[in-house]
Amino acid sequence: MRIVFMGTPDFAVPSLDILIKNGYNVVGVITATDKMGGRGNKQLLQSAVKKYALEKGIKILQPKNLKNTEFQEELRALKADLQIVVAFRMLPVAVWDMPPIGTFNLHGSLLPKYRGAAPINWAVINGEKETGVTTFFLKHEIDTGNILFQEKMPIGENETVGEVHDRMMLLGAEVVLKTVKAIESDSVTPQVQDESLVSHARKIHHEDCKINFDQPTEKVHNFIRGLSPYPTAWTMLDNKKLKIFLSEKEICEHDLEAGSISSDNKSYIKFATQDGFVSILKLQLAGKKRMGVKDFLNGYDVD
Repeated sequence: MRIVFMGTPDFAVPSLDILIKNGYNVVGVITATDKMGGRGNKQLLQSAVKKYALEKGIKILQPKNLKNTEFQEELRALKADLQIVVAFRMLPVAVWDMPPIGTFNLHGSLLPKYRGAAPINWAVINGEKETGVTTFFLKHEIDTGNILFQEKMPIGENETVGEVHDRMMLLGAEVVLKTVKAIESDSVTPQVQDESLVSHARKIHHEDCKINFDQPTEKVHNFIRGLSPYPTAWTMLDNKKLKIFLSEKEICEHDLEAGSISSDNKSYIKFATQDGFVSILKLQLAGKKRMGVKDFLNGYDVD
């Protein structure tokens, strides 16, 4: 079985790696184009998937436009039986419908829950106790194709989205391998998604990340961990943006206005919520490094 793999970030690498280690014939990798970045925008940055493919000597295609005729001819020449998508971008029909078996995608939720661009973030923000991964065959509408396999995983009450992401990418790789084996042996029965269970996970923008402290402590805490380490929850401190990466909950009665700051200027900073406080453990003030709260207060007085 000839396989073409499509992916870009670190999340996709374990899925590609597990296929190679199990002897599958990955005849090509499609990934994002290189871009300039780093200090002064002078460093050429390659995707994590490209770096891996270079190490393994796999053919790499980096189209700017997936609808480009020349790219599609190159892709067709690879004669893939199956295409696999992990953390890539939306594909035109001409691309996902090209191989005879089809194209399947790995999605970071238990579909049809959390269809969309940011499923892991929204699961944590919404305080879910469980999430998982789904493989499904692509069709026209995003994240709506017939389900191949799903695996569940718990979300810890204080886990950040970064921690969930890192566990999920390893679970996802196992499910990708399981899916390929089942397709190869013709032992999978795709299941139609239950539209009554649909929820959405829209893309998160910078302005969405501002913290509203006038909510229950639990919701504020979940919001912070659901955006950590990226794109990062933030508030303002002394007219400067304060990014918050880690917090803990303190449920108690108080008579402070939501959003009020309390600190001993030695060991803690906490923000009042509707029913308690969120105590800040790791933060970054604009112009400063990311640091723990004690290190921060060692050189900064909170009024």
